[in-house]
Amino acid sequence: MRALPTPVVPRLDGPSGDGRRTPTASVVLRSILDNGPIARSTVARLTGLSAAAVSRQYADLAELGLVRERPARTPRSSVGRPHVPVDIDTRRHLVCGVHIALLHCTYVLTDLRGRVLAEQRIPHRDPGPEAVLADIEATIAAFLDEHAGSRRPLGVGVATGGWVDPAHGTVVRHTQLGWSDVAIRDVLEARLGLPVRVESHSRALARAEQLIGVHRERARKSLVHLFVGNVVDAALATGGAVHHGPRSAAGDVGHLPVGSGSLLGPTVCGCGRTGCVQATVADRAVARHATMAGLLPRPVFADLLTALETGDRDVRMLFRDRARLVGRAVALLLDVINPEVLVVTEAGVVRDPDLLAELRGEVAERSHVCTDPERTVVASSFGSRALGVAAGSIMLDATYARPLDLRPQPART
Repeated sequence: MRALPTPVVPRLDGPSGDGRRTPTASVVLRSILDNGPIARSTVARLTGLSAAAVSRQYADLAELGLVRERPARTPRSSVGRPHVPVDIDTRRHLVCGVHIALLHCTYVLTDLRGRVLAEQRIPHRDPGPEAVLADIEATIAAFLDEHAGSRRPLGVGVATGGWVDPAHGTVVRHTQLGWSDVAIRDVLEARLGLPVRVESHSRALARAEQLIGVHRERARKSLVHLFVGNVVDAALATGGAVHHGPRSAAGDVGHLPVGSGSLLGPTVCGCGRTGCVQATVADRAVARHATMAGLLPRPVFADLLTALETGDRDVRMLFRDRARLVGRAVALLLDVINPEVLVVTEAGVVRDPDLLAELRGEVAERSHVCTDPERTVVASSFGSRALGVAAGSIMLDATYARPLDLRPQPART
């Protein structure tokens, strides 16, 4: 196996070489992401920057391999200097993402527009942190060797559930995995020789929605993202910034009270109460219920999803019940936060859009402030690839926020 491609090493945690130019470069790069291919004069008009400022920033970004000129699609008939469109350069760099779930890791490579180039899911041979991090190290090396080609990796984003502290690159607590104070960033950076960023999957998905999602214009104003899997957690964002709170503990909504449904009965939570949303609607809880009801021979959630996709009526009724219980949690979040948009990432909704209507129906019945659930409550922009995109978006977000930090550092003397 050949060595890892030489990375462009970003200084993501330190000050930029030019603090005045970094925000302007980010504005230009994000405008090209949103609108490209686009003329530089149009970038200036959309951003309010001078044409000279846009040209300077474009030159820096092009030198770093982040943007490039694109041939005009039709010949220019007017007299004067042609307006050559520019776009994000998706040929030279990529980012790697790893999502750590309860039973497996999902690996993705994406280009600088967040488009998935390769994806692979590998079950854990051992769910302990030492084994999982060792497997991530080996898999990323092989994954890049097979799929990166001539593209250079900008770094690795790692997303997972539970309590994640991105400032220290640490999983503070992941109850389902049994992890506590796992220093993912330090371990993987030392082993991979690439920049590594770590974030909760809900906050990572919130950033992905703001950066490249279908509803990004509204998401940049205010957003709640609710993730429903084996972990149920949320992310909050206002004014374009994702809220972390002290020690990055924001987003723990697993104990929101939702009661029980017509099929998903009362479930005792680890906290000793019944009706907590995570204990009631988490993947494992739903799979166990399906097994007890005779819908599955074994409590494997993936088998339940297969039955949903093949049109099993009883399984669909179970997912319908889950959607309405999730809708109760959504209604509570809407009433407290009142965002422009609330995004739900839940496997049933991804596979059966009619389940989103069930969820919205519960919101309509229970929310005191949401007058238009159909517009306010939407499904993830990324479908079944949401978790991989979430992980990749961690490095993408850092790149678009501080693009000039990709400039190689001078050698130390």
